[in-house]
Amino acid sequence: MADTQLTNVSYDEKTISIEYQLIQPDRLERPLLVFLHEGLGSVAMWKDWPANLCRLLDCRGLVFSRHGYGKSTPRPAQEQWSADFMHIQAQQFLPAFFSALGIDTRADPPVLIGHSDGASIALLYAAAFPDRIRATAVLAPHLFVEEATIRNIELARQTYLNSDLPEKLQRYHDDVDSAFWGWNNVWLLPEFREWNIEDEVALIRCPILAIQGREDEYGSLAQIEHIAELAADVKLYVIDDCRHSPHRDKPQETTDAIVAFVRKLL
Repeated sequence: MADTQLTNVSYDEKTISIEYQLIQPDRLERPLLVFLHEGLGSVAMWKDWPANLCRLLDCRGLVFSRHGYGKSTPRPAQEQWSADFMHIQAQQFLPAFFSALGIDTRADPPVLIGHSDGASIALLYAAAFPDRIRATAVLAPHLFVEEATIRNIELARQTYLNSDLPEKLQRYHDDVDSAFWGWNNVWLLPEFREWNIEDEVALIRCPILAIQGREDEYGSLAQIEHIAELAADVKLYVIDDCRHSPHRDKPQETTDAIVAFVRKLL
């Protein structure tokens, strides 16, 4: 994996340093694919999958670690994310981040590829900025909170406290506690049970590819089925024998689906 860079981004009354990586940046005439990671993800955790996808499509790519993850500015230990943190990431952070990198999303609308929390952020961005996005491919997105999601996030907390999971995550994050507790604490807030983005998804007009594993332990197929019921241009793709991370559990099938989706756009 190529070396990453840092850029300063100001949003939500703070200025932070964000780790990012550009893929094939010289392919200026080709679409930009932007990758948004899951609740414990980072640039490093994507590994080579974004680069391989960009090469297959001959596209540019942008991979980054959100605030609190990877080599980006850690979350202060005392800071509790609010239940609307994904709205803030989509509506405030992403426009500021694109601006910091000199990306004009009106002239160069990206394709957003998100996983889990990152998929929900991609959907929220598509709803808020319909003229600044070409399409989005979402892997295991969350539209609302299910009991299975909460149950497995509670299990993740016990695993983090009672196993070597912190040591395993150190290869992906400079501050492991920042990454884990930022994600885990907000999802287990009592008020987060009411979190729901179905109204926003109903506003999306760009093409959507929604992918989910049939055995996803963090959400039922109702998550992507509701996208098809709400939005205007949606293709669903369910992968058998696949859990919450299609690009890791079934990388070839996931890649093939996204490649076909993006090529059709072009």
